[in-house]
Amino acid sequence: MLFNIASLASVVTALAALTTSAVALPLAHQLEARAQCAATLSTAHSVAQRLQSKYWNGSGWGILWTDANTIEDLYNLMLAEGTSTFDVADSTRIGQLALQQNRDAWISALGGSNDDAGWIILSLWKVGDYRNVRGQNSAPYFNSAKIVYDIIAAQWDDSKCGGGMWWSTAHTYKNAVTNELFLYISASAYLRFGDQAYLANAQKTWNWLKNSGMRNSDNLWNDGLTDSCTNNGQQTWIYNQGVIASGLAALSKATGDTSLIAEAEKTLDAAIQLKTQNGILKESCDNAAPTSTCDNDQAMFKGIWMKHLQFYLDLVPDRTSKYQGFIGAQESAVVHYGTGSEFTVGNVWYAPSQGGSLFTAQTQTSGLAAHVCTAKYGPC
Repeated sequence: MLFNIASLASVVTALAALTTSAVALPLAHQLEARAQCAATLSTAHSVAQRLQSKYWNGSGWGILWTDANTIEDLYNLMLAEGTSTFDVADSTRIGQLALQQNRDAWISALGGSNDDAGWIILSLWKVGDYRNVRGQNSAPYFNSAKIVYDIIAAQWDDSKCGGGMWWSTAHTYKNAVTNELFLYISASAYLRFGDQAYLANAQKTWNWLKNSGMRNSDNLWNDGLTDSCTNNGQQTWIYNQGVIASGLAALSKATGDTSLIAEAEKTLDAAIQLKTQNGILKESCDNAAPTSTCDNDQAMFKGIWMKHLQFYLDLVPDRTSKYQGFIGAQESAVVHYGTGSEFTVGNVWYAPSQGGSLFTAQTQTSGLAAHVCTAKYGPC
């Protein structure tokens, strides 16, 4: 579903592209060299600089899972532009844990949060990719990602709801995003490292998800399951609709099953139709006036959707033309509606803020993700 973004201010055009070298990963799987829009990357760089100047506290920007996404976004940016400006991972709590490579330390830090662990794995891989490109030691980051993966893989439980990953070690809830993340990281781990156990985990996760009932009649994923293992009807958070797509694309790449792309796009297209206002992503807690009600978690969800759309298109680049217009519209909205002074980005993208936009480290990171996605797959 393409969007005409003429109703929004024009996206900057006719600028030179940047190309970076392919990333050397532990086995044969390679990240392809990417052609980037220079103007959009320049905006992304300015947003990242503001993130650091305004929100960096010396060891992070917020809580563990949002910091994991921030790390991933900063290193995604640096891989795109070929710079080292924001190489701060070793100073963060996640980086310090990575360098320790200690299972008990990771268990303590995770506090039983299996969904947090999924985001952390993705951040560790992204830093590892960056280290490889720079000819630096990536082993602590990849080793720690393996440690964390093995911790959460043990949380799969067939005894409740026929399978699935528990949201936490308290074993009280099975939800969409934890299992979507496990699908994505398992399929991606197979593509990276070639271990059949990862592929088996990805396949069983998708088989469980598609039969779980969490995807509703609108093709959107609700938050999770009730105690009786039925769809709980809770919010269809925007990030749930993005992570499933990257996971299915990775599994399609791993297996050659192209029907998974159609499954992914059922949800991507439903999100574009049903989770937008004026053609722009709008989370349920976003309000231009009088005020948004998003917490710091929710304020990051739109950026995560954009990032996972990027990851989706990394795996199925022939689908780019379908989504390019929509991607460009989001970035234009972030620039013209979401951005305040000094490249500070708020959570309201769908309309000019009338005092309702929140400005936090998480909204800044969300905007950064939108710019980096657009630099690769939006108009230029």
